[in-house]
Amino acid sequence: MKLHRLALAAALVATPALAASPPSVQGDWLTASGSGKVRIAGCGGGKVCGTIVWLKTPNDRETGKPLVDEKNPDAGLRNRTIQGLQILKGFSAGTNGKWAGGSIYDPQSGKTYDSKLSLNPDGTLKVEGCIAIICQAQTWKPAA
Repeated sequence: MKLHRLALAAALVATPALAASPPSVQGDWLTASGSGKVRIAGCGGGKVCGTIVWLKTPNDRETGKPLVDEKNPDAGLRNRTIQGLQILKGFSAGTNGKWAGGSIYDPQSGKTYDSKLSLNPDGTLKVEGCIAIICQAQTWKPAA
C-alpha cells in the first residue's frame, strides 16, 4: 500500500513539470509574404533552427537558375542556394511559448539579426529580428 501511495505522489509531483514544458515552434511555417516556407526543427542541444524548404519562386526569372545567397557578406557563401538555406539558428525554449537566444539571417540583405520567436494564441508565429532593443516583427502562419 505504501508503494502505491508513493507512486501516486510521484505522478502528482511530475504532472506540473510536464504541463510546464513550452509549446513547440517546430514544424513548417509560411513566411509573412507567403513566398517561402521555413521548417523549424531541433538542431542539437535542445535548440531549434529553421531552414527554407520551399520558395514560391525558387529560380531567377532572367537566368532560370536557382536563387543564390548573393548578398552574403562572406564571398565564399554567395553560391549557396536560397532553398535549403538555414536562416534561423540557436533558439532556446523560454516560458509561455517564447524562444530566444537565436538569430535570423535575411538573404535579401545579407544581414543577420538577434531574434526571438513566440507562439501567438491564434496558432501563428511571431518572428522578431532585433538590433539592440529595436525589433521588427513578422507573423508566420502554419503551413498546411
